[in-house]
Amino acid sequence: MTRTEAPTLTYAFAVCRGGDVTAPADPLAEPPGLPGLPGLGGLPGLGTGAPVRTVAAGPLTAVVQDVPAAGFDEEALRSRLSDGAELERCARAHHAVITAASALAPAVPLPLATVYLDDGRVREALGEREASLLAALDRIAGRVEWGVKVYAPTGPRPAPEASPGDGPVSGRAYLDRVRTRQYGREQRHTLALRAAERVDTVVRGLAVAARRLRPHGVEVTGRHRTHVLNAAYLLDLGRERELRAALVSLRRDETDVQIELSGPWAPYSFADGGITDTAAAP
Repeated sequence: MTRTEAPTLTYAFAVCRGGDVTAPADPLAEPPGLPGLPGLGGLPGLGTGAPVRTVAAGPLTAVVQDVPAAGFDEEALRSRLSDGAELERCARAHHAVITAASALAPAVPLPLATVYLDDGRVREALGEREASLLAALDRIAGRVEWGVKVYAPTGPRPAPEASPGDGPVSGRAYLDRVRTRQYGREQRHTLALRAAERVDTVVRGLAVAARRLRPHGVEVTGRHRTHVLNAAYLLDLGRERELRAALVSLRRDETDVQIELSGPWAPYSFADGGITDTAAAP
């Protein structure tokens, strides 16, 4: 009597051109900033014990992994991704596979928790989006994403003002102080926004595409600074030195703000046309 295998689903990480991602990695040909990545077969992926593999569909290839249906159906995923630690673990694993695929060939990253019933449904999805996926691959080939964030420091919290009843300060003087403090905050924020626009203009001049993202709230930035620019830029490989030099100059000139650079990343923000719908377990 043979043991019945547990049902599985197909988890998809990224889409590449057919054949590109299955070629052996050549360390001399890896994009700058992404050295030493293992071949796809050596990646743990989501840690299910199944190998990271590929599914071919015409001119496209999906990078996938078998996952247990009991742990990755709709209800299980909802529970899994509502846990902060588990969400971070899955996101890091998802990103690691996309990064490895991007080191082998241009890759369109798929959203976290893109799950299909089986390989057949993956092939159907690739066929349905073939034209847009090929266009996205053409757009990102030979390019990487960089992130630039600009923050306005809020400074130390001012000492509380005396209220009108605390002493000889008149009600009018108290209100004048409140208005002056509010006006100062507004002026600093306006200056920070203008500085952020100048930063964006300079970096856009180096990029082939740019995208504004939603600024982070205080729960991410903390109360000591305000996020005034969150942007992603698609740059040709080899322009990193120019980008870093430009930011050195901007940091010297734009003293009212803090400027942070991250990357290079797989082009998450510029892979429009990818598969964004999911077909998870029944």
